[in-house]
Amino acid sequence: MTKSLAIIGGGRVGRALGRSLREAGWKIVIVASRTDASSKKALRFIGGGRAITGLPATLTGAETILLTVPDDAIARVAEQLAQTVGSELKGKVILHTSGALDETVLRSLHACGAATGSIHPMQTFTGVNVPPLEGKVFAIGGDELAIRMARRIARTLGGVPVAIAAQKKPLYHAAGAFGAGLVLALEASGAQLLMESGLTRREAQRALLSLTRQVLDHYEKLGAQKAWTGPLSRGDYGVVAEHLKALQAVSPEFLAAYIAASRLAARVLAHDPEAMLFELDKISGTSQATKVKRTEA
Repeated sequence: MTKSLAIIGGGRVGRALGRSLREAGWKIVIVASRTDASSKKALRFIGGGRAITGLPATLTGAETILLTVPDDAIARVAEQLAQTVGSELKGKVILHTSGALDETVLRSLHACGAATGSIHPMQTFTGVNVPPLEGKVFAIGGDELAIRMARRIARTLGGVPVAIAAQKKPLYHAAGAFGAGLVLALEASGAQLLMESGLTRREAQRALLSLTRQVLDHYEKLGAQKAWTGPLSRGDYGVVAEHLKALQAVSPEFLAAYIAASRLAARVLAHDPEAMLFELDKISGTSQATKVKRTEA
């Protein structure tokens, strides 16, 4: 397999993977994006290739194509490529970078004779710089030839390729949401509560980041149950009830999130999940009933 690559999609993921692969010796043939400005920006970031506005009229010279467009655009872009350059695709490898979708979203390209699959690094991308990819999991799947190329790309970048069955990809991607976006939502929520308590934004962020880093460090070293801390881990339901009362005055979303996160903690962390869930049901039921009475009043 040659190391020539076309990148279709000039966003954060395409720029980061393109630059990393170019630095690892891959030839970037073209970088295509929706607008002239975004394709040129991607080209400057990657440092190689030829900028294309819209979809390329030819993919000659690129043995591998990375589709790094948003998830909801993958099928449409694939169909357009099949219509415009379908005759050139036989024998090429085409990989999309969605964590939630499998290779069937590229069925129109597969029908043209391309080997199709997916490669998804479990990593956040800011677009400002290239994050370290060494040791990161890369979910891969697809045709045999596509899997071989995806594995090669992942290892080139220092990643760990892991085959994910097509039907399990939504679960895999949901796990990433728990570990990144939802964690951030919880962290930002905690910061808002500290600001309601009188801290400045900077003080609130500093306090919670220190606490969260400590818990995650313990989780890595000791495991989840030994790292678990807080009133729920001690079975201090009276304190949990006070939390619920206080959160009622903030917003329904804060209260609901606290209850849901507590129930999830009971399910995955408690030695006796059912007993803890029973206690939480009693507390949250009382809390919700109080809320209804206050609303009616």
